[in-house]
Amino acid sequence: SSDLTLSVSCLQPSCFGYPLSIFFIIINEFCERFSYYGMRAVLVLYFKYFLQWDDNLSTAIYHTFVALCYLTPILGALIADSWLGKFKTIVSLSIVYTIGQAVMSVSSINDLTDQNRDGSPDNIPVHIALSMIGLILIALGTGGIKPCVSAFGGDQFDDDQEKQRSRFFSIFYLSINAGSLLSTIITPILRAQECGIHSKQRCYPLAFGVPAALMAISLVVFIVGSGMYKKVQPQGNIMVQVSKCIGFAIKNRFRHRSKAFPKREHWLDWASEKYDKRLIAQIKMVLKVLFLYIPLPMFWALFDQQGSRWTLQATTMDGNFGAIQIQPDQMQTVNPILIIIMVPVVDAVVYPLIKKCKINFTPLRKITVGMFLASLAFVAAALVQVQIDKTLPVFPTAQQSQIKVINLGTDNATINFERELQPVTVMSMKSTDYMMFEASKLQLTITSGNKTTDEFITLPGGTRHTLAVKNNETEIAVKWLLDNVTSKPEEGNNLIRFINNLPDPVNITMGDVSFEPLWPLSGSDYKLFPGGREDRITVITNSMTCSVISKAFGFGSAYTIVINECSEDRLNVTHSEDIPPNTVHMAWQIPQYFILTCAEVVFSVTGLEFSYSQAPSNMKAVLQAGWLLTVAVGNIIVLIVAGASKLSEQWAEYVLFAALLLAVCIIFAVMAYFYTYVDPNEVEARLDEEEKNKVKKEQDVYEKQAEADSQM
Repeated sequence: SSDLTLSVSCLQPSCFGYPLSIFFIIINEFCERFSYYGMRAVLVLYFKYFLQWDDNLSTAIYHTFVALCYLTPILGALIADSWLGKFKTIVSLSIVYTIGQAVMSVSSINDLTDQNRDGSPDNIPVHIALSMIGLILIALGTGGIKPCVSAFGGDQFDDDQEKQRSRFFSIFYLSINAGSLLSTIITPILRAQECGIHSKQRCYPLAFGVPAALMAISLVVFIVGSGMYKKVQPQGNIMVQVSKCIGFAIKNRFRHRSKAFPKREHWLDWASEKYDKRLIAQIKMVLKVLFLYIPLPMFWALFDQQGSRWTLQATTMDGNFGAIQIQPDQMQTVNPILIIIMVPVVDAVVYPLIKKCKINFTPLRKITVGMFLASLAFVAAALVQVQIDKTLPVFPTAQQSQIKVINLGTDNATINFERELQPVTVMSMKSTDYMMFEASKLQLTITSGNKTTDEFITLPGGTRHTLAVKNNETEIAVKWLLDNVTSKPEEGNNLIRFINNLPDPVNITMGDVSFEPLWPLSGSDYKLFPGGREDRITVITNSMTCSVISKAFGFGSAYTIVINECSEDRLNVTHSEDIPPNTVHMAWQIPQYFILTCAEVVFSVTGLEFSYSQAPSNMKAVLQAGWLLTVAVGNIIVLIVAGASKLSEQWAEYVLFAALLLAVCIIFAVMAYFYTYVDPNEVEARLDEEEKNKVKKEQDVYEKQAEADSQM
């Protein structure tokens, strides 16, 4: 990279053997990848929390979008090679891309349709329509320029600059990972900010707006370098030629299907009437590799769930890393960080060690190991999910109801339920866990001190209630509170409410949130607070103010705080836990990310290298298209499997994916066992030799003919 900086300081178009135009292309790629991965990092949470979709729909739309991003490169390559040329294709599709990112940013502005200013959009369909338009434009843009940018960079070098060209590709891949790493760290931080005109919300417009701005910068940088680029004219697309040749072979074979025609060695040989021998030989090599690609999509089906299922898994975990607070979508950064570390380690340490052990670690074996590791990563994810499920609270079904008892008095209280249920004794200032009942009428007898009272309640299905009991001087005071919470708070937030156990009305503030005035023995509604922090509780009663710091709340919990005493600046409160916080730490996701990254290093890097080594150089575009197609199909597999499997448990879905990949891995291992490696250069050399001999033969025949003619 020092060569790069030097080449910029020299103001000629080329310096130290590098074309200056390369600098613009690398900056362009960095900004574009930052834009794409930044937007993709927060996408699934935007679907879930802003558009209010459930986990399954969010996952489905996310994978549909990723699949589209990997289908459009084929379109981009065709446009560039057959019509516009690479430069014009990159510019025009980057404009589409920038518009898409801007539309996405606008779609996430809360105040766009929030007429009543309550903090949530009133017209969700408008936001959905805008974000779908944005995503389609982004998929067209990012996919369309994907095959062009690296090839356009390669075009800038002369034939004698092979060394510089290969170093350019290394720097190019580094810029991709740097862009993806930085954006996956930065955009979740932007998303976690509070912003808005009328009400403060999670800042999605900023999280999508910064990638949009970087895409615009990327476009400007690319156009600024325009005068220095070497622009190769479109040569026609090899994929079109390949498709025509295959089509002709099939048609011709079908025409000559009767026994009268002699069989040919390979079905592609039926194209020899129209296409030359060299093209047919090259296509045979390509088809051999593409046949091996058939099982590969299953790997991508698992790999791309980092941005969907694994991010949703992180939302139910504890992200407190001491001094720093990790957002669920930031866990995805583990992948690019590990990639930057692992690629050199694997190349410099692991592969040489395997070689020393006299193991022939062929490319196809590496790919098989990659698939096996990815399925292992999903087993790890399933184990983490099982631990998370153990900590999730049980909520009542439509036929059930739950009751929790809080004793606000100084005496112990005993509650007797009808239907021979065990009586429950609650100590002073303590509470029970939620108890499950069938939804119906319920009669209770409450005894505290020397007093007894009876209570009747009708329990509607699917609800939770809190029964507050207090033994006064004259009677047992009873208060029923409806706990309007039937799911764990999202995004690691906490729900807090208060019960006033003082004889006078109180005004309560916690942090900068004010609660409604509370009468004696009444409860407030729950309010949302960010996770992982403590706040100051301030109570004003009878013109006396007292305050105390609350306990440190975790993530995803709900608490009832009882105000017991307020005297001369001293506030006495008790905390009662309604929903336990997330206790499984996000660090437990690191093993699954580590295994999956190891899988990616041996699978992805090897896959492309192997493809290029097994096919002639002019067919690289066809193989790249095939490779990207496997990613697209992989994302479609997620849609099919997640849609078809009616598994209610998330861990079971992880195990299902792991099992499917393991099965595919075994099939691939068998296919790889029967594969014979070829050297395209040898095949080309043989064809050259045959052509030379053919020309020589024709020459001899012609000379003999001429001799015979002259003798006559």
